[in-house]
Amino acid sequence: MAGGFPSGIDRPGNEQRARTMNRSQPGILGALPSHSRYLSFALLPGTDPRPALAALRDLIDGDEAVVGVGAPLVSALAVDIPGLRDFPVHSAAAVAVPSTPSSLWCWLRGEDPGVLLHRGRALRTALASAFRIESIIDGFLYREKRDLTGYEDGTENPTDDAAAAAALVTGGGPGINGSSFVAVQKWVHDLDAFAAMSANERDHTFGRRISDNEELDDAPEAAHVKRTAQESFDPTAFVVRRSVPWADAGAEGLVFVAFGKSFDAFEALLGRMVGAEDGIVDALFRFTRPVSGSYYWCPPMVSGRLNLTALGI
Repeated sequence: MAGGFPSGIDRPGNEQRARTMNRSQPGILGALPSHSRYLSFALLPGTDPRPALAALRDLIDGDEAVVGVGAPLVSALAVDIPGLRDFPVHSAAAVAVPSTPSSLWCWLRGEDPGVLLHRGRALRTALASAFRIESIIDGFLYREKRDLTGYEDGTENPTDDAAAAAALVTGGGPGINGSSFVAVQKWVHDLDAFAAMSANERDHTFGRRISDNEELDDAPEAAHVKRTAQESFDPTAFVVRRSVPWADAGAEGLVFVAFGKSFDAFEALLGRMVGAEDGIVDALFRFTRPVSGSYYWCPPMVSGRLNLTALGI
């Protein structure tokens, strides 16, 4: 492991794909860890973020910690990352989907929450000259990648080569190839409302049977699987989901994390969920809602550390 921690294009060819994967932060396509800690940071007014980012570059291995850079930080650096933008606002939608831009996002990955706590402390110290912490969310695996409702999450995730093709940028040139874009939302569940539904209502909310995860032939148009069938879009809207549950003393829900070679696929999925196309709102909104929404660009790697040349660092 490197550093100071304790222990949008068509599918590329095999050789090009291998080079792209070697450049990416490995945690993006890696297996989900038992525990995750998500930290978001705001840039302090009037500060130069470059020294702090240089320190961060040497701390991050891309595996135990994945880093994303937000549009506010890119703007402050006076550089351009093609494809990076603010999280969309659906002002005419029947349901609220907030946009909460942030400068920097770090996804800490591991098996021991205490270790993640100390890694987070190291990050905060390294960044303290230019960044302040905005939020910390602790996530965890539940029953082999299930949501807290008990339903499997990310069933249609692409795998292997298809995952790399969906999640990683190619054709962007040095400092861009192997990077990725990530959409991050915090969803809060009303598990009491969900528990009050009948078993049939729950299955029809997701469009799958909880018992065997099979899609229901008679699922309503509002069912989540009907709203977000990635192959039903033109072009197809495949993303690589790395979502996990979260919980604290006051609430619980899902940290939704979706990596893509651009934000286009995620925006197509979100637009259909909120009914922007046809007025049909995803049935998930019956018991859950997002309280945050942010976009980040995840830089590639070079020689075992973050490649920040596209940021001028």
